[in-house]
Amino acid sequence: MSGETNLTTLIRNMSPVLRAGEFVFSTVKNTDHIPREDSIGEFKEPEGVTIIIDRKKAEHLNLSYEYIASWITLEIHSSLDAVGLTAIFSTELAKHKISCNVIAGYYHDHIFVHKKDENKAINVLKNLSENYKG
Repeated sequence: MSGETNLTTLIRNMSPVLRAGEFVFSTVKNTDHIPREDSIGEFKEPEGVTIIIDRKKAEHLNLSYEYIASWITLEIHSSLDAVGLTAIFSTELAKHKISCNVIAGYYHDHIFVHKKDENKAINVLKNLSENYKG
């Protein structure tokens, strides 16, 4: 499997980047009316399909939501079988009372935090990366 697995390398080189925009999580029973190119991500659950989508697109599609998030991408190519990365950064965010919702893509980890916490979260992640001792 490609991607970095060394935890110290992952943390020191995670390079968090705040993506522009506002994103929401919504749930629908059927995704047929949602253009595939509009969906950032989706996950099937017994209650419905969770859709992650740009807030403006969600409003255009009349999707309901309760949580407006900012999207942070860790630029390092982390391996899907790397151990500990999520635990370390989520613990650090929790110490600063920042909730995070994490999605692991093939190449990168993506963190969704409440919009009001975006700058604080970026600062926490950058500080963690710069000061991590392993």
